[in-house]
Amino acid sequence: MPTALDRMLTIDDLKRRAKRRVPKMFFDYADSGSWTEGTYRDNEADFQKIRLRQRVAVNMEGRTLRTQMMGEEVAMPVALAPTGLTGMQIADGEIKAAKAAEKFGVPFTLSTMSICSIEDIAEHTTRPFWFQLYVMRDREFIYRLIDRAKAAKCSALVLTMDLQVLGQRHKDLRNGLSAPPKFTPKHVWQMATRPLWAFGMLGTQRRTFRNIHGHVSGAADLGSLSAWTASQFDPTLSWSDVRWIKERFGGPVIVKGVLDPEDAKLAIANGADAIIVSNHGGRQLDGAPSSIRVLPEILDAVNGAVDVYLDGGIRSGQDVLKAVALGAKGAFIGRAFLYGLGAGGEAGVTRALEIIQREMDITMALMGERDIHNVGPHNIYSNDLLRRQGY
Repeated sequence: MPTALDRMLTIDDLKRRAKRRVPKMFFDYADSGSWTEGTYRDNEADFQKIRLRQRVAVNMEGRTLRTQMMGEEVAMPVALAPTGLTGMQIADGEIKAAKAAEKFGVPFTLSTMSICSIEDIAEHTTRPFWFQLYVMRDREFIYRLIDRAKAAKCSALVLTMDLQVLGQRHKDLRNGLSAPPKFTPKHVWQMATRPLWAFGMLGTQRRTFRNIHGHVSGAADLGSLSAWTASQFDPTLSWSDVRWIKERFGGPVIVKGVLDPEDAKLAIANGADAIIVSNHGGRQLDGAPSSIRVLPEILDAVNGAVDVYLDGGIRSGQDVLKAVALGAKGAFIGRAFLYGLGAGGEAGVTRALEIIQREMDITMALMGERDIHNVGPHNIYSNDLLRRQGY
């Protein structure tokens, strides 16, 4: 008999279910952008302006989405993006998402600002995962964080460059977001009306930033932890930092947060092994262009020197195919898997991946392709047409 998750046919179905199950402050954290949220909306809307070419009377048997990302075999060109507070969508959220990704055969990326720690993920998975690094003022902490990622056998480091100053996200400010949540009447009511979420949280000790808590001298309790974190994002971050981070880690470093061709060139010049075109999900510079809009010009600037991935606005398998057709080697999904996580834990993340995989497979067939490696610009309508559509 089909389960409730089996009846979820789209990522938007999972989103609606997650909204009913996750307390408002944490659902809003996942489902919001900065300021007017214009860039957040454009990330999704600009995908809709790209039209796919339909082909018929071609052999559609033997299709495959299998490929490689950072030299690793993957079931499809999709990775789970680093997302903060994932463990507040559901208890032990990062562990559940990592397990789903491992079983499905796609990479999982753990955020510095995760609820579950690097060691938690390593303990509950068997294959290497990726770790996302924020550069903070406390360099000794960053050194230790990189060393912990190495000890956990993380196979790639994702260095986020676009969070030197935190973008203003009105929903988070109005909700009084914190981890763990404050025990005010408003927050208690939100949690009490989500009993499955609340019971899950009562059954875990993972309720704060475990990559940080207990690992820095300036954050001995939860109050000082919040103050320490707020003061730590480093506004002096520069391209030269890529080199020492890469040397310390000793493995591939993926630079995330590139929206400009000149920044792409600087990232490569300073040792980036790959680039993620990203505007932080529309959560930083509101008014910046969508990720998919700037992808072609960044690919031109990179000129094949490193792999280029896309992050931002992916809500379907068709979106992934459009990014690949324009030249990306794969796509990172954040909100799409968070909706699945909130909707049904590990099984919900699996369902989100199944939805995207099925949409990719059927769409690729209807485009007349059998192998993801053959998808390219010939599968979408010309740039001239895109410009006439206002893209």
